[in-house]
Amino acid sequence: MKHTPALIAAAIALSGFGGLTSASAEETVLRGVTFTPAQAYYAKSFQKFADQVNEKGKGIVQIEAVGGPEVVPPLKLGEAQKNGVADIFDLPAGLYLNLVPEGEAFAGSNHTPMENRANGGFDMVNEIFQEKGNAMLLAHVDGGAPFHIYLTKEPQFDADGNPDLTGMKIRTAPLYRSFVESLGAVNVVQSPSDVYTSLERGVVDGTGYTILGFRDFNWDKFTKYRIDPGFFQTDVLISMNLDAWKKLSPEAQAILKEVAESYEKESYEAVQTATASEDKALRDGGMEIIELTGAARDKYLNDAYTVTWERLKSRDATNHDALQEKFLDKSAN
Repeated sequence: MKHTPALIAAAIALSGFGGLTSASAEETVLRGVTFTPAQAYYAKSFQKFADQVNEKGKGIVQIEAVGGPEVVPPLKLGEAQKNGVADIFDLPAGLYLNLVPEGEAFAGSNHTPMENRANGGFDMVNEIFQEKGNAMLLAHVDGGAPFHIYLTKEPQFDADGNPDLTGMKIRTAPLYRSFVESLGAVNVVQSPSDVYTSLERGVVDGTGYTILGFRDFNWDKFTKYRIDPGFFQTDVLISMNLDAWKKLSPEAQAILKEVAESYEKESYEAVQTATASEDKALRDGGMEIIELTGAARDKYLNDAYTVTWERLKSRDATNHDALQEKFLDKSAN
């Protein structure tokens, strides 16, 4: 089935919400869409943000979550945002690098979201998103959770201790597809909702994801190995269709900005605690952690960051250097 903007808009309308509406003469209701199902960590986090907006914005602005992948497929979210299919989105930058390649900066950063906001990096990339994606960025939420590769069978290593995934089929997302390819694996790009069945049937030999939220999908039932350290960091953005943003009153805009900046920090801190808890649960459940050390560890991380920044440069080099200066401390890798 082709998910055209018209069909997606119809699905949202059927969910009971017809668009950016005024609940009263003053109050505006924003339709919100998430990239994960409601039971997953990241959708729950978005709901916490929405609840805070709704509390502070009574009579002025409200957010109503209308659904997740069942409403808009994750790989269509970038276009849906650009076209105004919904108003506000819980959407990783990595899902629409085809529209805004500069979104690489979020995952390719070794700073906290708060540091990137303080040094002007967030505002810099926000201007680019407005121009290329018709998107107004409000916050980089749930930051600081690295991605890992999870496998159903033990990986091979070369003579120097570097992982060699040649011949293995790994489910990936656009964000880390190139890095996984550099390890020799065959990419299978899928949305999270398809991964359980692919693991169960042996269509894929593993998947990339964060520790946080991994068990929400029950993937740990099939994956027995995890490669550490993690690479990149979560690039989940709360953003709005720019046209919908411009229709808001200055008071509504101020509330959204205030709550977004506060929640950026709150969600970052929550991610650190939740990741540690989930890591323990995975280890206690029998997952074997393959910890790279020494030169192999350094190469693994350096290759990951190099791949993502080179991909940005190859797509549009205009802002590469300026963004890298803001988002990446090369001495820290």
